[in-house]
Amino acid sequence: MTAPTMMKALVFDGRIHLTDVPVPVPKEGEALVKVSIAGICKTDVEITKGYMRFSGIPGHEFVGIVQDSTHPHQIGTRVVGEINAGCGVCRACRAGMERHCSQRTVLGIAGRNGAFAEYLTLPASNLIEVPARLPDRKAIFTEPVAAALEILEQVCIQPAHSVLVIGDGKLGLLVCLVLRLTGCDLTLAGKHREKMDVFTRLGGKAITLHELEKVEQPFDFVVEASGNPSGFELAMQHIRPRGTIVLKSTYHGELTLDAAPIVVNEVSIVGSRCGVFEPALRLMDAGLLDPLPLLHAVFPFEKAEEAFLRSQESGVFKVALEF
Repeated sequence: MTAPTMMKALVFDGRIHLTDVPVPVPKEGEALVKVSIAGICKTDVEITKGYMRFSGIPGHEFVGIVQDSTHPHQIGTRVVGEINAGCGVCRACRAGMERHCSQRTVLGIAGRNGAFAEYLTLPASNLIEVPARLPDRKAIFTEPVAAALEILEQVCIQPAHSVLVIGDGKLGLLVCLVLRLTGCDLTLAGKHREKMDVFTRLGGKAITLHELEKVEQPFDFVVEASGNPSGFELAMQHIRPRGTIVLKSTYHGELTLDAAPIVVNEVSIVGSRCGVFEPALRLMDAGLLDPLPLLHAVFPFEKAEEAFLRSQESGVFKVALEF
């Protein structure tokens, strides 16, 4: 399949704007993907505030069609893509942990242009075929659903456990949708009743941060997904001795940490970032998790700047760009 030489892209170079740029040329081992839909994530917004000091084309949540690949069987296939591209030779890569390669590039976040463009490149080995019956508008959630599932790869949450999720944004709600499948005693805490209604309509339990102040019984696990350093303070206040705090937030700026209660109460802290895509696709394809209630708006790509602003409005979960 032949691609044009120029394409439209949403670029951040100190400001976010739509412009024309050259179509990327795949390197050895890479594939060229024509983007069908791309999701705007809070990380993309943080990039415009200085996160990772990234300059270029943001965007890491996408569904697309493979135009060219070193793996010929991929051409014409509808795919999503793991966002971390490792060097392939270091100890982490050889162990299958490319996401922890010290030389990695990350799609739309570090050292690699991303998905807010008509075309992108990724290692062919990073691409995963999307099940035929899973529509683009669900598949666009693969990366954040995989990030939520990563928690269950790192800690063992059972039906007898009490779990608190702090943060009523898209990630916090996806974490709740995943963790409710364990049968645990799950509580979501956030600022906005109308956002938490997405979870309560499914029978989930949600409370405001003000109501959380009155909760005396500590939790076995606390997942911090608020994106705000104050969320970690809340997590420390509500974790039981020898409990586990899972940090999903990436903070732009510094986090003040008082280590004494961590040591005295023997609290475990687990950092949790990216997850594996195949289980996320299977979960959505089987109908066990439906992320569509979190999709607030879909914009044509020529209105990408407007979409980016809309994604930052209060109460908005997910905004997508459709090509």
